[in-house]
This record gives sequence, C-alpha cells and structure tokens, in this order.
Amino acid sequence: MKTAKGKTHGMAGWRRKLVIVPYTESVHELIARALAEDIGSGDVTTTACVPETTQAHGYFLAREPLVLAGTAVLQTIYEVHPGATLTLLHKDGEHLQEGDRIADVEGSARTLLECERVALNFLQRLSGIATLGHQFVSLVEGTRCRVLDTRKTTPGLRALEKAAAAAGGVTNHRMGLYDAILIKNNHISAAGGVREAITRARASGLPLEIEVRTLDELNDALACGADHLLLDNLSPQQAGEWVRLINGRAKVELSGGIDLDSVRNYAETGADYVSVGAITHSATARDISFRLTLR
Repeated sequence: MKTAKGKTHGMAGWRRKLVIVPYTESVHELIARALAEDIGSGDVTTTACVPETTQAHGYFLAREPLVLAGTAVLQTIYEVHPGATLTLLHKDGEHLQEGDRIADVEGSARTLLECERVALNFLQRLSGIATLGHQFVSLVEGTRCRVLDTRKTTPGLRALEKAAAAAGGVTNHRMGLYDAILIKNNHISAAGGVREAITRARASGLPLEIEVRTLDELNDALACGADHLLLDNLSPQQAGEWVRLINGRAKVELSGGIDLDSVRNYAETGADYVSVGAITHSATARDISFRLTLR
C-alpha cells in the first residue's frame, strides 16, 4: 500500500502542519467498495463487446488547468483490480495545463474499461479540491495568514479529501473528533461556560482551541490562558477589531462563510488562520478524460 508523504513547516502543533495524510487500509477498502459498486457482477457492456484477450493502452488527460490530486488512489485502483500497469507522469500538487497527460496505463482492455469511471470520479473530485484549495492559498499570499481545511468532508472520504486539500497548499486542521479539542458554542453551553469548559478540557493534554462569540467569552478565554481562539461569523471589520483587542495573546482563527471574494479581507485582519469548509464541501470536479487505443 503506497503512502503519500507529508512535510511540516517546522512549527509545533496539529494545526500548524501541512500534512498530506496517509492512504490507510480503510481507504484501500473504500476503493475496493467503489469498484464493486460500479462493476457489480460484471461489466456487461465490456464483456459483450471486447474479447477477453484484447490488450490496450490508455491515458488520463487534463482538459483544463488544475492542481493534481489523487494519484495514489489511481495506483491503488489498479492494485485492487489487476490486469493493467500504471505509469504516473505527474505527482499530487503539480499544476497541469489543458492537454497535459496525467498517467499512462497498459494491459487488458477489459480492465481499463472497468476501472475508467471509478478512476475518473476520484481524480476529478480530488483535483477539484486541490485546485480550489490552491486558489484560496494564493489569495492570502503576502499575509501572515494560513488557510485551514475543516471536517466538512464527504463521509468516508476524509483522508482522501484532506490529502487533496494539502496538495493544493492548504494546512490540514484536525482529522476528527479524536486528535484535538475544539470547544464550540454547544460545548460551552453544555459545560456551563467558557471557564468550566477550558478547565475540564485541559486535563486531556491535547491541543485546545475554543470558539468565542462575545467579548465576555473572549475575555474569559484569555483569562484562562487559552492560546488558540476561533472567531466565527464576524465581518472582516469586526474580526479586525477583535484581533487588535487580542493583541497577540492567542492565535486567532476566523471562520464562517469565507469565500474567494472575502478571504483576502479576512487574512488582512492579522488573523493567523482562516478555516474554509468550501474547500472540501463545495469544490467543483475538474475536467479530466480517459482515452483508450488498441495496442
């Protein structure tokens, strides 16, 4: 099982890393299920039209500019459903132009046809995330702000989608509910207040971030020594005022409806991070095609 390797920027803390998450065994199983979903009891069209011994060559082609993601998935597809040999021509994170070939694949024509749609579905979706992520990252260049992804991912595809976001230059936020503490408004309500929530959460020893909605909550969080604050649904002007009030006493993350039109304004408030759910929940699939010829 191949793994996409990650790298860090040399800053401690889960939220300060650019981590290309590994393609785990669960992702291998996901790809197997995707193939089974499409092929089922057999590809009746291919079986009817193409002799079993026919050999072919195919290639994946970018039909518009994009940031590539999903190459490890592509490799795994032909491991799960053997019969063809894949040669990658580009790596995740590379910027491709219209007409660039992504990969070549040779072998059984039936295998190539049976894997075509699943391979394209993953490549198009993940490259869409990487491309959108890169657009956000490019718009904050020259500021101190980094772009974070979120947990707003397609169920079952989080590892793949976060890897795609990282390929676009986005910094991965927490992977799930298990690897860092993010105290949000409902947690504060359930715990009985900001101070109570922070005091109890500190015992875990995990990285801790807290969302604050009012100036009173902000002051309580700072008084408790909170070092990472989430400010949600503020305008850029309001966010700038709160960032100045915090004055470096804690890291500041902004979220809530941040899009390509507004991300620069939020980044220029002096915030350390902006988190953008749209990178994974609203990315448009990129146009990639598969071409096949007989050998």
